[in-house]
Amino acid sequence: MEVRHLGLGDYAEQRGPDSPDQLWLCEHPPVFTQGVAGQASHVLQPGDIPVVQTNRGGQVTYHGPGQVVAYPLLDLRRAGFFVKEYVYRLEESVVRTLAHWGITGHRVAGAPGIYVRLADPFSHTALTGPAPGADPFAGLGKVSALGIKVSRHCTYHGAALNVAMELEPYSRINPCGYAGLQTVDLSTMGVRAQPDEVAAVWAHFLQALLAPRQS
Repeated sequence: MEVRHLGLGDYAEQRGPDSPDQLWLCEHPPVFTQGVAGQASHVLQPGDIPVVQTNRGGQVTYHGPGQVVAYPLLDLRRAGFFVKEYVYRLEESVVRTLAHWGITGHRVAGAPGIYVRLADPFSHTALTGPAPGADPFAGLGKVSALGIKVSRHCTYHGAALNVAMELEPYSRINPCGYAGLQTVDLSTMGVRAQPDEVAAVWAHFLQALLAPRQS
């Protein structure tokens, strides 16, 4: 899989069904992106930040400098994955990237992306399911958002990992459709790493986890 580090660039993605498998890593200028099922009510006060409608799944999220965005452009038939496994492997690449800096990433059932314990992001204690009726995000912050599209076995869009960014714009939306969901980055957890450094580590895990299945 060819890896392309694109630096800072506008939100755009183009590929065709015959495109070779590639991994794009980049940062974006400030932009809110809305998924196909996104509700306008989740965009609270965008201000001067543009809102872009996309064809990915999920609700509204924010992209900005200091956040690494990964676009794996794969043919799942060549890779030998079904969509559910692809999503799992994409999330797993984030979990392993966080672990590189000692942070424990967690999954929350029904809420794609990766979360951390706000009080102790370095704790290895596994999450237990919330009590019935309890807030599933209590004590958690979201560090990585995921939104994909798969068409004719080809993957589009991907995941974002917050490294060292301005987090205020998240207060202008309900992140991923969840009112009051806290969003964090590696910097607020004490990790002093540059986005290009994180991108290189993440690319390593993405290449390993998304390599074609051996027959």
